[in-house]
Amino acid sequence: MSTNKPKSVLPSWMRFQLVEDIFNYAVHSVISLFSYYFTLILKILLRKCTGLCELQRICYKTEKGAQRSLEVEKCIYSSRRKVIRRICEKLDDLAKNGRFNSNNTCEVVRLVEHAVEAICVEKDIKPSIHPEFVTAMRICFLQIYGYKNLQHEIDSLRSIPFDSTNQEHEEKLLLLWKTLNPDYPLKSRVTKQWTEIGFQGEDPKTDFRGMGILGLENLLYFATNFTKTARCILLHSNHPSHGFPFAITGINLTYIAFTLLNNNRLKTHFYNSHFGTTCLEDFHRVYCYLFYTFDKLWIEEKPKDVMEFSYIKEKFVCNLNTELEKHDAILRWNPPVEDI
Repeated sequence: MSTNKPKSVLPSWMRFQLVEDIFNYAVHSVISLFSYYFTLILKILLRKCTGLCELQRICYKTEKGAQRSLEVEKCIYSSRRKVIRRICEKLDDLAKNGRFNSNNTCEVVRLVEHAVEAICVEKDIKPSIHPEFVTAMRICFLQIYGYKNLQHEIDSLRSIPFDSTNQEHEEKLLLLWKTLNPDYPLKSRVTKQWTEIGFQGEDPKTDFRGMGILGLENLLYFATNFTKTARCILLHSNHPSHGFPFAITGINLTYIAFTLLNNNRLKTHFYNSHFGTTCLEDFHRVYCYLFYTFDKLWIEEKPKDVMEFSYIKEKFVCNLNTELEKHDAILRWNPPVEDI
């Protein structure tokens, strides 16, 4: 009676791949473990040599702005200390519920002071000896959680659909027309005239579906606060051969600004330009910068027709991302004197 050896269920190439995956996982685990303990030992040595904790070293070696706040943010969120984790959770909760802003100043100041005090106790830092550290941490907390609060506020606005039965929404839409085209009154609420300022059809409400009321708020802010610039760009947009749809472009730029905010790309700008909490107007001003610079790029490119819109938009976003990767990035523009 012959006995047959059991055949392998897996083919040879699959067994090889499995062994390779296990090996790679083991190597990665060893490297991660080594990296963790090496970093831990390095931190202990630096603390012993300098007498400063990691947060102090970050605050003292870098000037206030994006580089410092980003490093502090990374440090507190990677901390294993329960006190620091509880601080992050508490401030996160405040920001994600839209309460870390200037309308809630007393609570924000109280919690930030408590957070800085708790870190000083946890890290054995004497505020009287290190007042610069206390000030730096206050600024970092205001920037970090002010940004998170702004994300909440902008997302809330975007989720509100434009409602033509809402009188406030309708008044804002009509004000947009009056501001951009004051010499030509609308003949009716639903009319082809809307295409003159860059909407797609007779009723603009359909164009706001993607960005909700945020798209209208941005357009209206630009038109009412930088009227001369907005009208000048509207004039460019109506060029017979190099034109683009003004309002639709504005809504696209709202999407770009919203995306940059949500993927944290705008942190460098806000951390470098605002040494406190940020608000809705700060986001609107970033939007105005985007509109102004997009128009400038469009003119430089001199596209044959509007079919090149996607290509120019991609180039515009690429330029933006490159600019925002710089630690000293600030999205600054100089509007005409009449608009200041």
